[in-house]
Amino acid sequence: MEIEICLPKPHPKQSLFLSSDKKRIVVKAGRRSGKTVMLAIMAVKKFLQGYRVLYAAPTIDQVDKFWSEVSKALQNGFEKKILYKNESKHLICYQNNKALIKNKDLDLSELGEARIRAKTAWNADTLRGDYADYLLLDEWQLMNEDAWGVVGAPMLLDNNGDVVFCFTPPSLHTRSISKANNPRHAIELYKKALLYPERWQTIHFTSHDNPYLSREALSDIVKDMTRTAVMQEIYAEDVDEVPGALWKREDIEVMRTIRPELKELDYIVVGVDPSITSEGDECGIVVVARCKDKYYVLDDLSLQGSPNKWASRVVEAYYGYKANKIVAESNQGGEMVSAVINEIDKFVPIELVYASRGKHTRAEPIAAIYEQRRVYHAGNFFQLEEEMCTWVPGDKSPNRMDALVWGMTYLISQGVKPLVQDTKIDVSNLIKNNFKKDHSEILETIKRQRDATKIKNHRAFV
Repeated sequence: MEIEICLPKPHPKQSLFLSSDKKRIVVKAGRRSGKTVMLAIMAVKKFLQGYRVLYAAPTIDQVDKFWSEVSKALQNGFEKKILYKNESKHLICYQNNKALIKNKDLDLSELGEARIRAKTAWNADTLRGDYADYLLLDEWQLMNEDAWGVVGAPMLLDNNGDVVFCFTPPSLHTRSISKANNPRHAIELYKKALLYPERWQTIHFTSHDNPYLSREALSDIVKDMTRTAVMQEIYAEDVDEVPGALWKREDIEVMRTIRPELKELDYIVVGVDPSITSEGDECGIVVVARCKDKYYVLDDLSLQGSPNKWASRVVEAYYGYKANKIVAESNQGGEMVSAVINEIDKFVPIELVYASRGKHTRAEPIAAIYEQRRVYHAGNFFQLEEEMCTWVPGDKSPNRMDALVWGMTYLISQGVKPLVQDTKIDVSNLIKNNFKKDHSEILETIKRQRDATKIKNHRAFV
């Protein structure tokens, strides 16, 4: 008995993909360019050839689009009861495997015959427990790298399977919801693939390559988008340097270094851009330091969570890096910021700073010392650096970058000289070793330290 297959006619760029014989394919495509439909066509064809196909996307909405396309294409097979579809598992196979699929405890590796499976991969581990001959990773820019490098790649070992990565270059919006450690990992994979054409195929197409989109709408929509957004979302171009951004990637990259010994640094600050609610923006937490006329970014510990959660992280950073000060913005939450940190540890020195001028004005001096090649990044801080190099004055400033600016501004404003050793007390050791002094004596020691270094508690930043 034959099945009538109903597939859309692919456009030329989709056809280039569908005819490829490479083991690894990376597709960089614009919005509404037809990449999910293209993957659905590939999935149906490979399924009918007897292969196991696994499609993964970050969210269920994205999975549903793919599922709708493959279901429409194979509808005749369901009607003739040649094929079986399990909606809850997003699984299609032949009817002779129906009994196995209904087993809720089924290990899908038991299904040796052809199938199509669709899963979410917002968390890379949700892909575990399956195998594939063809692995299709859609919206790859939003997934964590482990979805391929740790979980996905071993799935293909059975039959030396193939993998496809589809993505649109990450915009400011998609970067904010990405699970990737490195927001540019998809672009970097594409560039790497270009170097190995014998095994990898790279395909690039734009929204304009989809003949089913309205030409009038495509021409009109660019009037509502920024130039950068058009280049990324419509033309699928990687915008490495955003026009108008204060920071340049080259200024960061050439100054990348290993972390210095903490004792070699003159002053260390934990910069904090607080978040008031657990479901709001991230709390920016960036550790910075000064050594003579040079500056270091030591760590980015930013996170999203309740005030108690980020306050705990701030205190851990203070002790972990033997910092001299915690510097936190007071515009957002005011005295609550110091109160919530003191709930965790009442002995840490906190400087609340008030933004009396705009973010652009505060950020410019920090960008300037980067341009002068006076700031070292002691490691790779992908998300922080992405925020820095894509922020344009006038846009809402991101939290990691704000935390960096607060910390660096404090270091610059102090003109710090190396501390005399006997004026500094390691409060962490006092606490951890259960030092037998009452709190008033410890607080008095901290007060003497503050007076000796002439640091005021409430300074208005310009």
